Amino acid sequence: MADGRAARRSFASLRMTGQARELRLEYEWVGAPRTSAPVVVFLHEGLGSISMWKDFPRDFCDERDLAGFVFSRYGYGGSTPKPPAERWRPDFMHAQAHEVLPALFAEVGIERPWLFGHSDGGSIALLHAARFPVAGVVAVAPHLFVEDISIVSIEQARSAYDIGDLRTRLARHHADPDSAFRGWNDAWLAPEFRHWNIEAEIATIACPVLAVQGEDDEYGTLEQIRAIARRLPKTRLLAIPECGHSPHRDQPALLAREAGRFIREQREQAST
Repeated sequence: MADGRAARRSFASLRMTGQARELRLEYEWVGAPRTSAPVVVFLHEGLGSISMWKDFPRDFCDERDLAGFVFSRYGYGGSTPKPPAERWRPDFMHAQAHEVLPALFAEVGIERPWLFGHSDGGSIALLHAARFPVAGVVAVAPHLFVEDISIVSIEQARSAYDIGDLRTRLARHHADPDSAFRGWNDAWLAPEFRHWNIEAEIATIACPVLAVQGEDDEYGTLEQIRAIARRLPKTRLLAIPECGHSPHRDQPALLAREAGRFIREQREQAST
């Protein structure tokens, strides 16, 4: 995996129920010292990793005196890869939110963080916040249910991986690109996943939520973030023009400004 900062990363070792082996998850602290600043945990997309975020977490936290925690989920980046024969169940995001995140936070000493999740990471952030105490959630292009547009784009990604150059590009960010791609792609394209829906589950979220989506998102419509507002009326919605599925790449300055303002305002309200 080509990443000049990899030497600065650490690894958390977790023994999870249902796993016959120990999981090693790579992580990196960025921004302000975590002893004196609120912690923002960055949760990557379905093909993401620490390096796929590029400099966004570091710049976001440096400019706002926040501590950032960035990690690669199981199967991604330099973390433990998925065995070739293992297929992720339709509830794989639930397992990340309800089992892996609590164990990881306990291991590294994180309490009541801000969660900044993109795509699958946004869904995981919402699922975690529905059960565990967090300061707030910034959900960027999250999925609450499966849409036809999502399946079409994910099918196109499979073609790009099998006959295009997607595998080569992912190999820059993942020690085992097959682990990263097949885990995500096979799960989303499984027939039983078409009924996946977390709308009812997020209704218990009590923390502030900023829900963000690009107006040109190729993996979902604006109904995804509108569904959050229907369940959580105090949600702040942000639809970004001229922006696809990855606002931190398409419109990084706008996303950083609005997410930073949201966190600052919510912290000020909580302290009064």
